[in-house]
Amino acid sequence: MSAGLRIRRLAADEAARHVDALADVLLDCVEGGASVSFMWPLARERARAFWRGVAEGVRAGERVLLIAEDAAGRIVGTVQLIVAQPDNQPHRADVAKMLVHRGARRRGLARQLLLAIEQAAREEGKTVLVLDTVTGGDAERLYARGGWQAVGTIPNYALMPDGRPCATTYFHKQL
Repeated sequence: MSAGLRIRRLAADEAARHVDALADVLLDCVEGGASVSFMWPLARERARAFWRGVAEGVRAGERVLLIAEDAAGRIVGTVQLIVAQPDNQPHRADVAKMLVHRGARRRGLARQLLLAIEQAAREEGKTVLVLDTVTGGDAERLYARGGWQAVGTIPNYALMPDGRPCATTYFHKQL
């Protein structure tokens, strides 16, 4: 792990206490152009409401939430595992909202978050993981280097935060 960085799992109560810090990371990523389901400008209260919902998902046992903290204890990254799946897919989970604050990038944190969420999936008894990402972005290269298999690309699937359409590539990994 990079010097001074710590990745850990949050329980629901702790996730609820960190809504503002998690909103800071989300706002920074969306402002920086990350296509993660939100448009820019993103209202702070909307970002806070999203994280309150995530905390409730953790409380309900539907999600696993990991955070990365810097040496000062500031949240600089996060990733989720959506474990609530249909009855015929109890072995599967979705990786979602891997976010790294722009000030913490280029230090291997995303790779560390990916490895940590894969370990969390194993602990949850999951053997098939699925995720999607913007085609041609840094994350796509990260997943490919991490042993994830590209399944396919859908043109014009989503919008970038500035409104431009973008393609999305789906990946899976067998654990």
